[in-house]
Amino acid sequence: MADIATKIRTKTRDGVTDVLVLVDHPMETGLRSDPKDKSKKVPAHYIQKLTFSVNGKEVVSTDLGPAVSKDPLIGIKLKGAKPGDKIKINWSDNQGKSGGGEATVGS
Repeated sequence: MADIATKIRTKTRDGVTDVLVLVDHPMETGLRSDPKDKSKKVPAHYIQKLTFSVNGKEVVSTDLGPAVSKDPLIGIKLKGAKPGDKIKINWSDNQGKSGGGEATVGS
């Protein structure tokens, strides 16, 4: 699923870096009726694991599920991140698809 975009934005203030991640993902619960055939359900398709790494070291790992809305926006705060540090995001979903992205902490 290479067409799923993962956007990352960082902003540092007073030694704390806010990292916001927006994943373009359907996040289907498996409970919604298919609009074309009401007798069928749209298959479940949601992000299960999302990880944040700084300079190759994992700093946050979170489990998501079907209760998270479409195109989730997830944010964390990092203390001690320096300008030039590499932030890497990886995610995987219940259908075996995965993706991610990278950003650099600005000054």
